[in-house]
Amino acid sequence: MSADYYKTLGVGKTASGSEIKKAYRKLALKYHPDKTKGDKALEAKFKEISEAYAVLSDPEKRKQYDTFGSEGFQQRYSQEDIFRGTNMADILKEFGFGSTSQGGFSNIFGNAFGGGGFSSMGGGGCRRQNSAPPKGEDLEHSIPLSLEEIMTGTTKKLNISQGSSVKTISVKIPKGMVKGKKIRLAGKGQPSPYGGANGDLYITSNPIQPIGYEIDGNDILTRKEIKLTQSLLGTKVDITTPLGKTISLNIPPGTRHKSKMRLAGMGIPHMKGSKTGDLFVVIHVNVPKKLSTEQKNLVEKLVQTGL
Repeated sequence: MSADYYKTLGVGKTASGSEIKKAYRKLALKYHPDKTKGDKALEAKFKEISEAYAVLSDPEKRKQYDTFGSEGFQQRYSQEDIFRGTNMADILKEFGFGSTSQGGFSNIFGNAFGGGGFSSMGGGGCRRQNSAPPKGEDLEHSIPLSLEEIMTGTTKKLNISQGSSVKTISVKIPKGMVKGKKIRLAGKGQPSPYGGANGDLYITSNPIQPIGYEIDGNDILTRKEIKLTQSLLGTKVDITTPLGKTISLNIPPGTRHKSKMRLAGMGIPHMKGSKTGDLFVVIHVNVPKKLSTEQKNLVEKLVQTGL
């Protein structure tokens, strides 16, 4: 279950070590089993604040928690790992709790953690019986993909460093893997230093800028220049799609500069489902900067017609 350790202790994410210790002391005085007289809900609260303190008072554990978030942290750290190196007995003694009516430190945590579900470890930590060791670190690998590869899918061979070895793996890239999309390869990450499962490998897309095209999500844009007379009178132009198909496109009379003509379903397929993006042809009307004498005379005649 995900836990917000900062919220549990009632401190901000920039709280100093002394502020965290002060917050825990205040809550420990309130929820310690000596005070709660066997109230299971309050004992569970004492367990929660003790776990939060064990993490946030340790600079390395706190860094890992801030980096990976609650869910990611708890995948990497078992209860044994969380309390390892944190002598809660000494801390509670410092706060005024010595030998308690429950029989000392081990009983405090035995009761607060739900009876026999946890056992004391001589160093003041605690562990969940039969808890799985934390998994290894996840890896992320970005791969360059051409527009054609993104549209049709492909297979790539990657060299991945796992611990002290480098492994070559074959990865099937699905259609529609645009920028921001990723695929997960379970167990292809780093090995666990505690004997747990390997982490996962996440493959992300790094699209290569295609010549003559622009990728916008699952849509593709391409530019087509036409003459001023063609924009006025209309015309037909040939468009080459990213997959090499030639299409004849009608440009209606009166088409304005930067108008978009949509070719439905000729964009990039979505990774999930059957939807496909569109291909947009952006019309650029080429207005001449300099006119010949004949062209200028013709334009002046057009002015006289009211055009």
